Amino acid sequence: MKPDTDRLQRLLGGSELAALRKRLRARFRRAAPAPAFTLGALNIAERRALEGLLGRPASQAESLRVTQEEFDSALSRAGLADNLLAALEALDGPLEVHADRVQRERDWAKVVDNAPADRRLREMLRAPAGLGLLKRLAGDPQTAATLLAAAAQVLARLPATGTPLAELAAATVHDAHALDPGRGLAALVLRAAEGARTAPSIVEASAADPDQDERTRSRWARQGVAVNELAAPVLCLNLTADTDTVGGRLLAAARNAGEPLHLSLRSLLRAPPRWRLSGRVVFACENPAIVAIAAQRLGPACAPLVCTSGMPAAAQRTLLGQLAVSGAVIRYHGDFDWPGLRIGNFVMRSFGASAWRFGAQDYVVCPGRALDGPAAVAWWDAQLAPTMSAAGFALDEEAVVDTLMEDLATHRAP
Repeated sequence: MKPDTDRLQRLLGGSELAALRKRLRARFRRAAPAPAFTLGALNIAERRALEGLLGRPASQAESLRVTQEEFDSALSRAGLADNLLAALEALDGPLEVHADRVQRERDWAKVVDNAPADRRLREMLRAPAGLGLLKRLAGDPQTAATLLAAAAQVLARLPATGTPLAELAAATVHDAHALDPGRGLAALVLRAAEGARTAPSIVEASAADPDQDERTRSRWARQGVAVNELAAPVLCLNLTADTDTVGGRLLAAARNAGEPLHLSLRSLLRAPPRWRLSGRVVFACENPAIVAIAAQRLGPACAPLVCTSGMPAAAQRTLLGQLAVSGAVIRYHGDFDWPGLRIGNFVMRSFGASAWRFGAQDYVVCPGRALDGPAAVAWWDAQLAPTMSAAGFALDEEAVVDTLMEDLATHRAP
C-alpha cells in the first residue's frame, strides 16, 4: 500500500519524535538485528506514540519491549504503511539498509512468491503476522520453503472427518509426530487453516480458558482432526437429530427413554448428527448432577440439555459449536463462583449463548461455601460480580435446581 503520510506525520512525525525515529532507522542499517528489542529511556511523548500505535495500555514505564512483527502488523492493520521500514522512509526519506539484510529480505520474498498455491497459505503470508510466524518457526528461508511445502500437503487433507492427528501426519509428511503440540508445522497449519474466522460459535478460546492442551485439541477438532478422540465425552439429554446416522438413532432411542447420553469426540467428528434444533432453545449447564436430576424428574419431557462438565473440553466445544451452527438457541447456567463466571464468559462468547437464570437478580445469598480465588467479571451482567462480592458466598448450581427444572419442563420437546 502507499504510505498514508498525513496520518503517519500525526502519529510518528514531528521534532519531538525525531530521536525515536532515528533509533528505529538505525536498526535497519544492521545486518541481522534481533526480532525483539527494547526501546529504553523513553520520554512521555515517545511512550504515548508507541502505545497508541501498538495498542498497548498506558503505563509509566520508561522502556518498552517490542518486535519488528508487532510494528509491521500494527501499521498494516491501520492502513498506514506496509511495514515499519516503509513508514520511516515516508517520514524521513530513504534508508541505506545493510547489504546482507537486503539479500536476506530478497530471499524471504522469493519464499513468499514461490509458496505453494494453497489459498489459505498465501492469505496467511500476505499478513505481516503470518509471515512473522513463518520466520520465527523456520529461522531461515530454506527451512521456510520446506515447512511451507509440508504445510500444503497437510492442508490439502483439511477439513478432515475425524482423522486422528497422528494418522494425518503420517499420511501427509510421513512422520506421525510431525503435528504434535509444539512442532512448527502444527502451528503453521493451524494458523493457515483458521484464517480470519469470525463466527461467534467457533471463536478461539479467550483468556478465560487457561488450558493450552484443550485449546489445541479444540482447534484441531474444528478442522475435523481428532486428538485423543476417546477422551472426555460430552453428556447430553433429549437432543434431536435426523435418524439416518448411527448417532442420530442413538439420540432418538435415548430421547424416547429420557436417558442421558454420552457423545464422544470421535462420533461428533466422524459422523456428525444432522441436528434438528434450529430455533429451539437448548439449555446448557455446568454440572453433570443437573442432567441426572433432569432425567430423573422429567425424563422424555425435559427440554434439550447439554453439560459442559466445567470448562468445556474438545467434545463439549465441538457439540456446542455444531448446535450453534445448526441454529439452536443456547442458554447457559453455571455455578455462582469465580470459576463459574469464567466458564460462562467462555461459553457465551464462543457459542453465542445467552444467560439462563445466571444474572445478579438470580443470585441468592446462601451462607456456606465462601467465594475464594481471584475474582472474575461476568461480561453479560455488570452487576453480578459486585453482588456476589458483597455477599461473599458462592452459590452452587445444585442449590437452585428447582428453578432450573421449571424452565426445563416449560421448554419441553414437542
